[in-house]
Amino acid sequence: MIRYFAFCQGDILLTEAGEIPCGENPPVRLKPWQTVTSITSPAGDECRAIRLDAPVSGEPGLRMTGLRQAYGVLPGEDYRLAGKCQELIYWDQTSRYCGACGMPLEWQTSISKQCPSCGKEWWPSLALAIIVRVSRGQEILMVHSRNFRGSFYGLVAGFVETGETLEQCVHREVFEETGLRIRNVRYFGSQPWPYPCGLMVGFTADYEGGDIALQSEELSGGGWFTRGNMPQPPAPGSIARQLIDDWLQEEEE
Repeated sequence: MIRYFAFCQGDILLTEAGEIPCGENPPVRLKPWQTVTSITSPAGDECRAIRLDAPVSGEPGLRMTGLRQAYGVLPGEDYRLAGKCQELIYWDQTSRYCGACGMPLEWQTSISKQCPSCGKEWWPSLALAIIVRVSRGQEILMVHSRNFRGSFYGLVAGFVETGETLEQCVHREVFEETGLRIRNVRYFGSQPWPYPCGLMVGFTADYEGGDIALQSEELSGGGWFTRGNMPQPPAPGSIARQLIDDWLQEEEE
């Protein structure tokens, strides 16, 4: 049975039971021009990534939901695979022509294209970002970004610039956004971030010095918080929440 990961912009098509549709044929009728990309899951399942022209509505047993909202509904491996499919669809839409000679590209493998004219190969590129949990004794630094959809507080994060290491990016982003200096930068973990095509790399660090001076263009709030006066945290599942939960558990241990 083929599993179908169908998207309309940032929304994924699920069954009413919250599962990925599967079968011998696509769950909805497709137009000849609609993109269908074949991939294989880590478990060896045959899958299709489909770009829909419009949201599916009125189809019995099917519903559209935001990919972010699908976290916690889909099993972890299905969610990661859905993110990969979404990234490939986005990349296909933004990589129609060869950047070297301008000719239309052709799929070469499930994750690469090749120019039939000059032979140059093209692969999806990732937007690399860092996120860091800064602690000061029994306090943690939390901030509210202006682009957050909600009142929750998260952690300092930002994109890696050309020519800098991940650790340099951590120091730079913390200083630029809060005016603080940090030390003991340590790797925590990473998470694919398909919104639309990123990889978020998590770190922890200790406060070294400075007073908080928020970068007002990006942050609307921020400060030091203890375990007893925590603001609303990010939703479960994000690496930001993993970093915060890990810090909260340290006291219990």
